[in-house]
This record gives sequence, structure tokens and C-alpha cells, in this order.
Amino acid sequence: MDGFKEKYRNKIGILLTNLGTPDAPTKKDVKKYLNQFLMDRRVVDLNRLLWIPILKLIILRIRPKKSAKLYKSIWTKDGSPLLSITKKILTKLQSQIDDQDCEYIIDIGMRYGNPSISDALNNFKDNNISKILIFPLYPQAGSPTTSSTFDFVSKVLKEWPWVPELRFINGYHDNSDYIKAISKTIKKSYEENGRPEKTIISFHGMPKRYLDMGDPYYCFCHKTARLVSEELKLKDSEYTMAFQSRFGREEWLQPYLDDVIQTYAEKGIKKVHIISPGFSADCLETLEEINIQYKKLFIKYGGEVLHYIPCLNDNDSHILMMKNIIINQTKGW
Repeated sequence: MDGFKEKYRNKIGILLTNLGTPDAPTKKDVKKYLNQFLMDRRVVDLNRLLWIPILKLIILRIRPKKSAKLYKSIWTKDGSPLLSITKKILTKLQSQIDDQDCEYIIDIGMRYGNPSISDALNNFKDNNISKILIFPLYPQAGSPTTSSTFDFVSKVLKEWPWVPELRFINGYHDNSDYIKAISKTIKKSYEENGRPEKTIISFHGMPKRYLDMGDPYYCFCHKTARLVSEELKLKDSEYTMAFQSRFGREEWLQPYLDDVIQTYAEKGIKKVHIISPGFSADCLETLEEINIQYKKLFIKYGGEVLHYIPCLNDNDSHILMMKNIIINQTKGW
């Protein structure tokens, strides 16, 4: 028994999770990724008898080709921006986090695609790690993101003969280090690019019925925006928040980002800055949707400058925030 305790003590596995990405910007890989993503009941909770035929016979026959072109427009020599940035975060965090009483072993797991959550968890198992902290990189927790991650982790561990000690970070939308990091990024943008007439704080959209059913994501987004505005001492007239990336015909959380951008341009506002603090690393929704599509939309309706403020990515303030959260969450282990 003493040998067993010695074998398993003083190692803590930290699993950084995110949504995921196709393996390549090809129709085949995007189709595989979208199928996995859109089959998740947390993402689309419609009746399976109705949804599966729509997904298989319509969406997966049309959408992959279009989405592959969008992914190709942001793909880099290192591959998917989301994955390459997350790897940089891991490397930086691993080099800076240290504790005399334990050894932190950090890995990456994507909810959809590769590297997978199941592979990361099994790597921890193979390395005799009995204490695991799951760290979904979604500041504003919600059913399609954080809850879906919890579901999948539980599904993997259900197959293990022995379940490790587990801790789970359920969002950090009002964490002081996070708010300061976002505010610092915005302030830096003001200094380097000039102060805009309007700052838009944009979050990923969600069907409104999720809010009606009790998902607090909408409230978390509002609190983040309010705390950032207070940190920067922004007046109500200087900023707004909006929601992006909606699809389908049902009502989503409002205001819609494209409507806000068009309205600002039509009212004669020439310069706006946009930040998406709900994304921990830049991805398709920021690099293509905002920085390409919405930039064109703003100019089309009379605007002149739409400056996208990058995500926290592997910024030092982001790494410090993550380090502090991890140390705080693993106290007593």
C-alpha cells in the first residue's frame, strides 16, 4: 500500500480544453469536424428524429465546402491558429508554473477534433496521475461549451476501472486577473491605434431559449463587459456589447454584432474597436468573421476603420491569470 501511495502522489494533471478545429482546411476534414460538433446535444438540442436528417442530408452536404474556404483564409504555416496558439499557451504555462510540493503536468484536449480530451486523459492515466484539474478555456461558462466538456470528461472516466480525484473550473468571467488582462489589451490597442469612437465587446452567440431555460451565460457576458468598462473607466456611450456567430432561424441572444456594426456605420461612426473576450485564443470566429467579414461590412455602410483587438492568446497577462487560477484551484492537493 505504501508503494501505491508513493507511485501516485505529488503529480497533478492540468487539462486545458477548448472547442477544437478541423485537422486541415479541407472539405473532408471540416465535414468530420462539423459532424462531431453538431451532433453534440449540448450544441443542438433539437429532437434527434428531426435534427439528424437535416444535418446529414442538408448541412453536411453544403456547409463543409464553404467552411473549408473560410478556414483556409486563416490557416498558417503552423496549422490551425486555435491549436497552434493553444500549444504556445501550454509551453509558456508549463515553463512558468512551479510548486515545491507537487509537479504540474499540463496537456491539451479539444472537445471536437484533435488532440482529443480522451487522449489527454489517458496520457495522465498512463503516467500514474491520480489528481486532475480540468480547465476549459471558456471564461463565460455555458451549456454548449463548459457543460459539454464536463459531459465528455465524465464519459471517458466512466470507462476507467479506477476514477482519479477530479476538479473542474466552471468559468472565470469575473476573475480579477482575467478582467485586468482584457482591460490591459484594450488599453494597449488604444495607445497603439488611437482611441475609437466606439468599443464593441463581442461574445459568441447562443439561442435565446438557452437563457430562458436557465443557462446563465448571457448574465456572465454582461458582467464581464461591465467589469471591463469599469476597469477602463469607459462611459456607457463609449462602448457596447454584442453577440456574434449565430446561425439558423430562431432568435439568438441580442444585440447581434452585424446589426450593431451596420447601425454604427450608418450613423456616421467612422472608427470602432472590437474585442471578443469569450475566446481565449484567436480562431475562425475572430480572425475571419470579425477581422474579415465584419470589417468589410463596416466599410460597406460608411465606416472607415474597424480594428480587431486580438485575444489574450499567449500574452504574459493571460499566462499569469491561468497560473494563478491553477494554483488556487489545486490548493490542498
